[in-house]
Amino acid sequence: MKNLFNFFIVPVLLLCSFQKSSTLSDLRDRASGAEILKENKILYLFFKADKEASGKDRIVLQEKKIAAGKLKFTPAFDRSEVETGDLLVIVSDSDGKEIEKQLVKNPLYPEMEVYEKEGISRKRINLQDAEFSVRYAYSEKIRTVKIEKVTESGTELLFTQKL
Repeated sequence: MKNLFNFFIVPVLLLCSFQKSSTLSDLRDRASGAEILKENKILYLFFKADKEASGKDRIVLQEKKIAAGKLKFTPAFDRSEVETGDLLVIVSDSDGKEIEKQLVKNPLYPEMEVYEKEGISRKRINLQDAEFSVRYAYSEKIRTVKIEKVTESGTELLFTQKL
């Protein structure tokens, strides 16, 4: 009886262990956002920011690229890191529903390291123009990009464009 048990059970265990698909991977593919993960593309947006004569910031979308690849990590938006002058880059779908939001530190007023006799220090530099870029996991749903500048009283819309 013992030999008969081993004869039937051992092959069944071996077949189950060599199975290539699992139900866990099927469930993961059906999860929300799976269409973004399946495409394995990255959307790059390149911007130029400058100051107008009136002192207002102006932003222009220089280039949009879609490249094959996969983001290793998605930058998390943390409200506690937001400072006055920083930019919020928001991509949304055709209904205006926000898909993703990223924080870009003020490109016209960057913090740089300065090497002096006393040692290394950090200072802010005031620039007239600067370039910056953001990247997102590509999705067919992304239709518009808007950029808001954080002010002391809230946010100010600087840029909106359909992609």
